[in-house]
Formats: sequence, C-alpha cells, structure tokens
Amino acid sequence: MTSQKEPQEGLSTPTKVTGPSSWSRVNCPCCISPQIEPLVLIQLAESVQPITKQWIMSVIAAPAKAGGAQLLVHPGEDMKGDMIVVAAPRCTLHRVTEELGLCKRYQDGDMKAFSFEDRDNFCNIDDTQQFLTLAERQFIVKHEMDLMKALEEQRIPGIPAPKGKLKARESILQKLEKAGLIRSITPLHDQKRLAELGKQWYSQKSLWGQPLDFIHDYFGGTIAYYFSFLDFYTLSLFPPAILGLFITFFLPSANFSTANQTDSKASSKIIDDDHPSVSSYMVQAIFSMLWSTVFMELWKRRSASLSYHWGTFNLAEQFHEPRPGFHGEIGTNPVTGRLEPLFPDWKRKMRMGLVSVPVVGFFLGLVILGMTGFYFCERLVSSFHKGSGSYFTAALLYLPSIAHILYTNVLGNVYRNVALKLTEAENHREESSFDYHHTTKVLVFTFFNNFAVLFHIAFFKEDMPLLRKRLSSLLIVTQVVGQFTEVVVPFLVDRFLTSADRNLKEDDPEVDHLQAQGSLPVFPGLFAEYIELLVQFGYLSLFSCVYPLTAPLLLLNNLTEIRTDAYKLCKLFNKPFSAPVANLGVWQLAFEVLSFISVISNCWLLLLSPRVKDWRQEAGLSSSQVIVIAVVVEHVLLIVKMILAFIIPDEPDWLQVKREQIEYNSMQALKKQRIKSTRADDKLQKAKMGE
Repeated sequence: MTSQKEPQEGLSTPTKVTGPSSWSRVNCPCCISPQIEPLVLIQLAESVQPITKQWIMSVIAAPAKAGGAQLLVHPGEDMKGDMIVVAAPRCTLHRVTEELGLCKRYQDGDMKAFSFEDRDNFCNIDDTQQFLTLAERQFIVKHEMDLMKALEEQRIPGIPAPKGKLKARESILQKLEKAGLIRSITPLHDQKRLAELGKQWYSQKSLWGQPLDFIHDYFGGTIAYYFSFLDFYTLSLFPPAILGLFITFFLPSANFSTANQTDSKASSKIIDDDHPSVSSYMVQAIFSMLWSTVFMELWKRRSASLSYHWGTFNLAEQFHEPRPGFHGEIGTNPVTGRLEPLFPDWKRKMRMGLVSVPVVGFFLGLVILGMTGFYFCERLVSSFHKGSGSYFTAALLYLPSIAHILYTNVLGNVYRNVALKLTEAENHREESSFDYHHTTKVLVFTFFNNFAVLFHIAFFKEDMPLLRKRLSSLLIVTQVVGQFTEVVVPFLVDRFLTSADRNLKEDDPEVDHLQAQGSLPVFPGLFAEYIELLVQFGYLSLFSCVYPLTAPLLLLNNLTEIRTDAYKLCKLFNKPFSAPVANLGVWQLAFEVLSFISVISNCWLLLLSPRVKDWRQEAGLSSSQVIVIAVVVEHVLLIVKMILAFIIPDEPDWLQVKREQIEYNSMQALKKQRIKSTRADDKLQKAKMGE
C-alpha cells in the first residue's frame, strides 16, 4: 500500500507496483489514507504515448462534476508503461453505495439502505474492506469510469483527429476502447484470498457444499447467484433422481398386465414392449409437474433471503445513464434534461422488424431443415436395419440422433453470436433493455432448437419409443461432450497454455504479476451456463415421464459441473466485474415459463402413452371424449400448480417485515426532510420581512 505523502512508494497487498510515480491526490481530508488498495488494472495499447496516458489518468482522477470518475490512479511501472492501476477513495465508494441502493449492517444489527449522511451509524464504516466486499469495490470503480463524459468537444492529446476527437457528452471510456487505446479493463485478483477460496470451493474432497458468502465477497452477486442456483438445483434433483431409479428398476412394464399372460399373443406383446406401465407414467408425470412448481417457489424464497443477506434486496430503481454501447445524436433528454446521445425509437423498431425478426426466422428455418434431415436419416437407417438385423445396424439407429444433436449445438453457438450482433445493432439505451432483448432472442431459438424435435415426435408422430431413444441420446451425448469440455479441456488449458504466472515467484516484480493477470482471456460470462441449465430443466420437467433416468443423469453431471465451473472461473479467465443483483433476472422468468409448460406437456404425454391408448380402446372412448378428459385433467393440475404457488410465499415473513420497515423509515426520513426544508424557508422569509 502507498502513502499519499510518500510518492516513491508503490502498492502493496493484494498487488504492489514499484516505480517513481505516486498515486494521484485527493482533496477530501477523510479520504487521505496511509494505505491504498489497488482494485482495477487498465491495459493500454503499446503505441499509447506518455502524454495520452497522462491525460487518461487525469480524466479518471478528475471530479465527477468535471466529467471524471473521482478515482485514484497510479501509472504502474512508469509513465512509459502500458498500464494504469486504479483505486477508489472512501467518499466515492460511500457515495456510489448510496446511489446503487445497497443495504449494509446498521448499528442495531439489521440491514438498512445505506445513507451517506447517516454513514457514521453503519457498522465497519471506517474500514472500507470490511464495509464493502472486494467485488463491490471493483464494480464501483468500473461504474464510475463508465460514467465519464466529455463536457465539451475536445481532442485526446497525442491522438490525431478524427480518431482522437471527443464530442460533447460522449462516453470517454467507450471512445478510448473504440479507438484502440485501451486493450482491457480487469479487476485485480487477491492471490492469497483466491487460493483460500479455491481450497474451500473446487479443491475440497466432499461433493456437497459451496462457500457462497466467500464467492459473493470475492466474485460478486452475479456469480454468486449463479452458483447458488446451481447448488440449489442440484440438491433438488435428488428426489426425482431417486424416483427415476425406482421406476426404472422396480416398476417394470411386465408388472402391468400379468392377468393376460394366458394369451400367448398378449404375453408376447408384453414381453416385447419396453414401455413403462400406466402407473409409472402417472407417477413420473404428476411428480414432474409438482416438483417443478415447488422447486421454483422454494428457490424464490431462497433468492429473497440471499438478497437480504447480501444487501441487494432494496436496489435503487432510477433512470440510469445510457449504457456504454449506446450511440446517437447529442441532444437534450426530454425526461432528465441532460445532454446525452439520443436515438429515435422508430429507428430501433424498424431495425427490429426489418432485420432482427427475419434473421431469427431464418435460423428457425434452419432448425426445421435440420429436423427434416433427421427424419430422413432416421427412416433410411431404420429400413437398412430391418433388412440386415445385425448388431452393427442396431448401433447405427442412434447415428441420426447423434448427428442432429451435433448440428443443433453448432447452430446454437453460431446463433448466439448473431443474436448479440443483432441486439447491438438495435441500439438500446438501457442495459436492462439490452439484456432483455438479447436474452429473449436466445431463449426463443434455444427452446425451438432443443425441444422442437421432441415435441414433434411426441405430439405429431406419437412415437414414444423414438422419443425415448432421442431423449436418451441427447442426455448421453451432451453429457459426454459436456464432461470433455468442462473437465478435460480446462485441465489441458491450465496445464499447458495458461502458464503465464506459473513461473512467477512472490519476490518477482509486481508489474510482472499484473501483466500475468492481464494476459488471461476474458471471462465469457454466464450466458451459456444458464442456457445449459435451462435446457436441462426442460428435459426433466417436460419429458422425464418418457425417460425416468433423466434426473439421475443430470444429477451426476451437475455434481461435477459445480467444481469445473468454479475451477475455470478461478484459474482460466480474468476476474469479471460483477454488478449487485437481487435475483436471477430474466432467467428466473424463463424457468417459470418452462415449469408452466411442463403441466401441459406431461398431461398430453400421459394421454399418448401406449398403455393409455390400449386402455382407451378397451373402454371404447372416442377421440373427443379423450380430449375432454385430458383438458379437464390439465386444468385441474394447472389449478393445483397455482394453488401451490400461492400457498408458498415468494418471500419469508421476516423478510417482508424488514422490507416494510425500510419503506416506513424512508417515508419518515422524507417527512423530516420536508419539515426541515419548510422551517428553513420560513426562517428565510421572516429574515427578509425583518429587513
């Protein structure tokens, strides 16, 4: 750590930078500290001149009213180097904590919305590293740099126009990145804490339990919520996994019609038929519907409890600044009155209607094309097997499914990149709007790409053996590919490729340690991980009555998924910035939609099961009568689902009380502020009248 009064000192734990230059100065007396914690590393292009680097540092250190970020900067090794280290003064951290609406521990032990004016009554207020988590401090630094704006048109020193020309109200950080002056912005690791986290997380011998509070403190809310959901989901897989094993091994189909064994033809049919019995279909289908509902409701309660524990259950809802990628003509915002880029809504809608929708439709057409090819190959291989009847041709029966699975995976990866480009072209102002439209595009395609074939086989072809074979192929192939990419590839990458810091020692120059951190690849985010979990949840809740071993296979996969995801995050990528969040966001809605669809899917799968078809024929029921019965049962189960969702509150009672207390205290504080303001106005008027 560096004293601001000793310019020759560098940084210390978690990172040291030695060199002749000191940290930038702060004017606030309470922010002057003998120790400064480096939080973020900015890597500049090698061609950046010292004058340009000096200007970038001055902007980051400038006050917010001057368009800066009001942060502390250090030039790294020297002014000729290609890095800048950034820290945050105490007042900046406290001010942004209030702006974000974070809750912190009050002196009475409760979590309360942080107030800058009342800061002395919050616990650990004098110890920034205890008051805010490392992830929160690093996010605040990035948040403030994102808000840097050019107050007037100017030119970046050392960069010729038009590349170095800054327009009024243009985002400075975005301009620097577009101009290629900044290569990366990375939160700095604390290597000691990271090693300790690894021991408690992916290196522990037990298969269960994660240090969620440690994860939240180090990696932030976005990462912590993902692993908390993965942990809760994996634990919730035990009941359906036990049921699936019981149905598979203790409820064989031959137990269904032992009374007909005197009839040789019927007996032969029973022996050859490998379908589950009606009772197994019923148990698995009804259990899947109820399980998906209870799982989501209990997760919402757990999510709410975590948001209180982590201080994010009262995040501020405000009219945010435009996201960094937003662009347009500079003008006055009619809502806020601020000068900022403006982009007409009709242009965005035109891009969505004339570009995004047709492109998404084109990819959905490719899904249908792949499905058509799958059916053609399926018929071809089946006819070949009937003519040969060998073990080789029997194995070939799975080839069309495997080929189609690989096709859908490749198509899905290509589409995700296209969806991101389409959403960027739509030019959404708010980050939340951008995330919503991007996620919606991917979810629509993912649902269609992964489940269209299964629904077509089940409800149009009504081929339960083919559906079961297809589902088993999906689970086995995806798990084999997944385990290879999740376990083998990360091990090989860590072993042979990411060895930049392997040969470094503690006494090596800290600049080398910083460069080693910056050399790691950028963390790709959790988008693909959530997609994987969503597809898993769909297989289980929509079709597990056809293949009861779905849950056991998913459970085995997820027990290793937790550790491998943790390993990759800690070892293979740069540390990501993580915003404070109160829940899973749009992903939670996606899981709830699948839970609702599962009721309809399981009802009709039960109706189309071969055993139920035989029962319908024996009972002499017409098609219209069967449909009426199915609709009635479906609606009854939907009502049961809604009753369960109503009975299980989304929040625990104690959390509802805490939320109401915060709302009440906010109203009282506002009332006191109004009274104080009124009294001040009255005194001012009396003073004027006295004059």
